[in-house]
Amino acid sequence: MDGVKYALHLLPSGILSKSVLNIIGNGVVLHIPSLLNELKNLDQHKIDWKGRLLISDRAHLLFDFHKRVDELNEVSLGTGSIGTTRQGIGPCYTHKAGRNNIRVGELRQFDLFEKKFKALVELTKKRYGETFSVDIDAELVKYKEYASILSSMIVDTVPLVYKSIKENKKWLIESANATMLDIDFGTYPYVTSSNPSIGGACTGLGFPPSKIQRIIGVVKAYTTRVGAGPFPTELNDEIGKGLCERGFEFGTTTGRRRRCGWLDLVQLKYCHMINDFTEFAVTKLDILTGVQTLKVAVEYKLNGNTVEGYPSEIETLEKVEVVFKELPGWSEDISKCRVYSELPENAKLYIQFLEKTLDVPVRWIGVGPEREAIVDKH
Repeated sequence: MDGVKYALHLLPSGILSKSVLNIIGNGVVLHIPSLLNELKNLDQHKIDWKGRLLISDRAHLLFDFHKRVDELNEVSLGTGSIGTTRQGIGPCYTHKAGRNNIRVGELRQFDLFEKKFKALVELTKKRYGETFSVDIDAELVKYKEYASILSSMIVDTVPLVYKSIKENKKWLIESANATMLDIDFGTYPYVTSSNPSIGGACTGLGFPPSKIQRIIGVVKAYTTRVGAGPFPTELNDEIGKGLCERGFEFGTTTGRRRRCGWLDLVQLKYCHMINDFTEFAVTKLDILTGVQTLKVAVEYKLNGNTVEGYPSEIETLEKVEVVFKELPGWSEDISKCRVYSELPENAKLYIQFLEKTLDVPVRWIGVGPEREAIVDKH
């Protein structure tokens, strides 16, 4: 925005817009030091966020020791590691599901927080033994300060959301990760620990399902994956390398190089079955510029038979034969296009093929990293 790139992790993207109220929902696992660093970065760029950020008192706290546990787990798996970001996400959700983690709201009763924190550390020590240690006193000093800093932001967000719906306020609910990293629907176990598909809007924010009016599928014009896991359309060649370099495909959290491949409409069709998208936002179409012949995955076959849905077993997914549709590429620079008619015919053909195959309209097309580098197709 305005020539500055903002890498947001915990903060909603609406934090960059002056008139927008932002909520970190109950479904988020919150690492407070990371949040404060993000806010400090906004301060340095003169982004006024104060009074526009609220945190659900039901969101769970992610501690530094969760990151240590994540690292220990990954190391123990050796070559079979998941390829997590090692940011403690999985271990925090594990404690949440085990009903012994600590929620943000408990910072308001610090005596209670202190008891629960000590109990949680002791529980984790029993599991990891001598490889795990925490300076409890030092952590409690930090969290007492955090409690003071965040006190005005911590609220019960459910009544706030409900009241604003009654007042016809507009909401944009944004999830992290992607449907194929959903713990239920994704390529398990190479997934995240939550539900970033449409159901997460209800369970992760308390948003009533009957009030969801539009479901926007955000998809790159090609496919990427960071970390381990199956990738049927992966390109281990110069084309894949070019997509990575032109698209600056490096993980926002870890900086790891993303794996790149052709657009997978089998995968996208499966995601549509789960989310029932009303429209698509296709990003990074400009990165495909210069590729002479484009391929799009349209079918998976196994032992000569078409695969229905999407395989749940990794072993099956690794054996599928991908059927591709070839489409002509384009060489024209599209980064300055702002209306659909300005796009090259072959770029339009690519978008139209996606719409026809999925029977979902494409509303927005990203042609560059700037906020204004968007083609609104309507």
